Amino acid sequence: MSQTNISVIIPTLNAGTMINDLLTCLEHQSRVPDEIIVVDSSSDDHTRDFVREHPQVRLLVIDRKDFNHGGTRDMALRQSTGEFVLFLTQDALPKDFGYIASILEPFADEHVGLVYGRQIPKADAHAAESLVRSYTYGPQSFTVTLQDIEWMGIRAFRASDVCAAYRRSAYLQVGGFEDPVLTNEDMFIAARLLHAGWHVVYEAKAEVIHSHNFTWKQQFKRNYIQGVEIERHRDILGDAPLTGEGLSMVGYTVRHLFRQGRILEIVRFIIDCGFRYVGNRKGKNDAKRKS
Repeated sequence: MSQTNISVIIPTLNAGTMINDLLTCLEHQSRVPDEIIVVDSSSDDHTRDFVREHPQVRLLVIDRKDFNHGGTRDMALRQSTGEFVLFLTQDALPKDFGYIASILEPFADEHVGLVYGRQIPKADAHAAESLVRSYTYGPQSFTVTLQDIEWMGIRAFRASDVCAAYRRSAYLQVGGFEDPVLTNEDMFIAARLLHAGWHVVYEAKAEVIHSHNFTWKQQFKRNYIQGVEIERHRDILGDAPLTGEGLSMVGYTVRHLFRQGRILEIVRFIIDCGFRYVGNRKGKNDAKRKS
């Protein structure tokens, strides 16, 4: 693995407050990447200026209207050289200098096509957000194969390009990310990889600091888009319902908030979940009507 080319790709938009720390962290990893590519969607802050302070980083600039979660990442990957290609979002900071080495470790198994890492909440994360992250990204690593889809359902396809790594040959074999796709490009390619016989690994040792304190309006919009795309991709996701996994997450979060005595946070979280649910259902129904 040490002799293998490693590429890191980071899409950015107005990342001036965080991109320098992220690039510096990557440049000091125990396994330094062979190339780092930043794809900037015509930021109107100082993002590109900060990137240019790192001369080894390759900067690609696209028009903001041309950004696409699948197409933009696919374009950058096809311009990269690494046998293994790592994606990070601009607001995901590796927790330590061993992040790259950790996320590459599972690729020692030649059947592994995709590895994604653990997301640790930021210090300012709401209590509920911290619990949701701990539920979704636990401390135990695991491997998912085609045979696991039957019992895991939709959870088998969980993956996140917040911090993920792909084996180039596997990625290209299944056709890469779709273009266009509004969101969840990582989930859909995970499904295609599994159906093609590749393994997907959650590597808990590969940790990044990442979380969001979304408003209710943002949650509605985010889950509406997810509902649209998930409904459009029922052919590869199957009929596994999302509600079962969602209810399990809600129960976990509410129980822990109750033990912490955070009653007002429970109320806020339940309302938040309502916006998620309504947004997802509306997106799903709108996609059905248009199909």
